[in-house]
Amino acid sequence: MTPNSSHKEGQTEPSTGSANGLQPQGSTSNAGVVCEKGLDTEFLIIGCGPAGASLACFLASHGLKGIMVGAAPGTANTPRAHIMNMAALECLRDIGLEKDIEAVCSKGHAMTHTRWCHSMAGEEFARIHSWGNDPRRKGDYELASPCQPADLPQTLLEPILIRQATTQGFKVRFNTKILSFSKDERTDVITAVLRDELSNHQYEIRTKYLFGADGAQSQVVKQLDLPLDRKPGQGLAFNVLVKADLSHLVGHRRGNLHWVMQPDREHPDFGWMGIVRMVKPWNEWIFILFPNRDADLTMQPTPDEFLGRVKQFIGDDTPVEILNISRWYINETVAENYSVGNVFCLGDAVHRHPPMNGLGSNTCIQDAFNLAWKIALVHRGLASPALLSTYSLERQPVGKSIITRANQAFRDHFEVWSAMGTLPKDVEKRKRIFAQLSEPTLEGKRRREDFERAIHGTAKEFHGLGVEMGQLYTGPGIYDADEPVPFQLTGEAAANPVLYYQPSTYPGSRLPHVWLDKAVPTEPTSTIDIAGHGRFVLFTGIGGQAWRGAATKAAANYGIPLELHSIGFRQDWEDPYFEWSRLRGVEESGAVLVRPDRFVAWRAKEVLASEEECATKLGEVIKAILGK
Repeated sequence: MTPNSSHKEGQTEPSTGSANGLQPQGSTSNAGVVCEKGLDTEFLIIGCGPAGASLACFLASHGLKGIMVGAAPGTANTPRAHIMNMAALECLRDIGLEKDIEAVCSKGHAMTHTRWCHSMAGEEFARIHSWGNDPRRKGDYELASPCQPADLPQTLLEPILIRQATTQGFKVRFNTKILSFSKDERTDVITAVLRDELSNHQYEIRTKYLFGADGAQSQVVKQLDLPLDRKPGQGLAFNVLVKADLSHLVGHRRGNLHWVMQPDREHPDFGWMGIVRMVKPWNEWIFILFPNRDADLTMQPTPDEFLGRVKQFIGDDTPVEILNISRWYINETVAENYSVGNVFCLGDAVHRHPPMNGLGSNTCIQDAFNLAWKIALVHRGLASPALLSTYSLERQPVGKSIITRANQAFRDHFEVWSAMGTLPKDVEKRKRIFAQLSEPTLEGKRRREDFERAIHGTAKEFHGLGVEMGQLYTGPGIYDADEPVPFQLTGEAAANPVLYYQPSTYPGSRLPHVWLDKAVPTEPTSTIDIAGHGRFVLFTGIGGQAWRGAATKAAANYGIPLELHSIGFRQDWEDPYFEWSRLRGVEESGAVLVRPDRFVAWRAKEVLASEEECATKLGEVIKAILGK
């Protein structure tokens, strides 16, 4: 890793063709460039956060190399995002990072509950099981993925990603800001103008692909002038990162999120209520403070004021050291399109929302995973550039749905606040409402019922398995022409698609996770691990032998990595729990084609009349998906 070096991939010195250190637009440097067509790099990523760094990792897993730059001086210095859901973990598992994550993350007991309390040391009002720890939901999570939800602060995630990217061929420069970029219409070469923030040196990098993963203030999005669907923001919040050993308090208060509400007390404008969020069990925490709704957004509370409020939230004399204070705004914004030509945007650059449901970095990582394999195939000439248009078609609806869900999750808490009596400005009125929760009156009974209903209403935030795992892609990257009926949710997933995930092999769905084994048992292997890894996979079963020859021909004809696996009694893989039999959605001899990102591309109900017909059909499907 070379944070502040001016070295370019394949170039000994930066271009200096003019007095200010910039090459004239469209010019070509002779300063040792060895890349094809005068490029300094094929792939330039702007942003080193979860979106940019994971994209670098995924591109590198396809054997691609490039440059990644970020305006920050290094990896994240505050925890920010922290919940890792199973969908994102499966992406990182695909490139072998799951063990690195398990070594530093928190799981299980550290994530058991979300709580509502008067202070960390004081009275508790309610608690709800979270992140797969509800005894009634554990099976849903275990059946959905070979991974488990984890709490991994961004301070620990980013170094893992940066290390992986740099050891696999990406060069990284921190303290580097993009100023502008332009495109040569004759050559399609993109020239980015960058500035090293330490030396104030400006220089150019020429690239074939530019990726804007530069966060909520994205310069790439601004210059592309991507249309943004914005809704009014819901205010300001402060993050106060502290060192405080609360291990003496958590024995009977296990959980990583604790809502603190003190309706019976006066409170400062900057800290009406808040969330105490675990960062490292149990001595590092973030206190997320929400100001009054009509508070001055330009307020600048002092560190001593923050410290006083943090101590009130803790509720005893635990020593506290403030490590960092930052502010953020509760957004509800999504770009209407994620790309223009060979410039692609991802992560917070195109979808911005509050941290509810823990969807932020998870969606960034999945954006990158969706995009990387498509870039790899197009770059190698194995797919048409039309395949790249499916990135925005598939991921923009996901981005729109998650900002809607995250903001609704935030609004769901208004019901809790109302029932607790926290909303009135007058403290005496708040005290009267709060006291009703304990009264043996009809009004007290109604308020307790409201409170209970409101607490249960937050479950969509803490057990939103459907919104995490249930994405359905449509468009030319999916071949669903052979499906007799449109996709439909059934059962619990139909009644509540946020809470419940319905595994399916319908084209456009995530490949279901099923544990498979061998006839002589070995360590069970998930379908998730058989698929992915940069290749297409075709699943079939008994009677589907003709698909094997068809897959061999398709791989040869289109030059793509394609493997076939047969699942069934004494096949390549055994289905000991008969879960694949239940979920495969086709006959034993049928076929399920899975893309490199583990989304189902197409399926055939049963084997066709001959190997030649199977090969013709499979070739037709792959040709359509590749845009050829």
